[in-house]
Amino acid sequence: MRLLVVEDEAKTANFLRRGLEENGFVVDVAGRGDDGLHLARTVGYDVVILDVMLPGLDGWAVLAAVRRDGRQTPVLFLTARDGVDDRVKGLDLGADDYLVKPFAFSELLARVRSLLRRGPARQPETVRVADLELDVVRHRATRAGVRLDLTPKEFALLSLLARRAGEVLSRTLISEQVWDINFDSDTNVVDVHVRRLRAKADDPFEAKLIHTVRGVGYVLEPRP
Repeated sequence: MRLLVVEDEAKTANFLRRGLEENGFVVDVAGRGDDGLHLARTVGYDVVILDVMLPGLDGWAVLAAVRRDGRQTPVLFLTARDGVDDRVKGLDLGADDYLVKPFAFSELLARVRSLLRRGPARQPETVRVADLELDVVRHRATRAGVRLDLTPKEFALLSLLARRAGEVLSRTLISEQVWDINFDSDTNVVDVHVRRLRAKADDPFEAKLIHTVRGVGYVLEPRP
């Protein structure tokens, strides 16, 4: 899942990026309101976390423009403006939630997950392929009822493969979606992570789901 954080305070933005990435999200950060609006209009995000006081355009203007475009991406205001009038304004403009700084990261994460469960831009909450089941909101995976102990990146990789089951995904696409980086063609980070994922999600089970398509990439699908 891909999130956008629009926050001009570098320390807060870095804290949010690190915490969200540790929980398996791909995170883009914009330090200006106009840059955030451009990203919100051109990239398909699952949730936008938006400050109010921003250079370029303030958060009110960003949200208003997004809603005028007809985009229903869930938006969480994260701001130091704690007045009742501010909360009412944000919700009236179309925000889905409003959290005041200072905040506990655990609460922010819970609110993001809540938006993912009910937001119109969310992915299906549960993905099933054969005996593999993923809870994409809670970042839990099981095979044949056995819980898989996955790192956040391993879960993100497995989730991508499962959500696009039967489709051969190139290493470039995987690196863009999971790491948000265009890796050089000679970088083997995708292969290394697939190997580690197989050791946990495939090797202990008789039926193999993750397959290599030579010269192309990887596909997750049940095979006879």
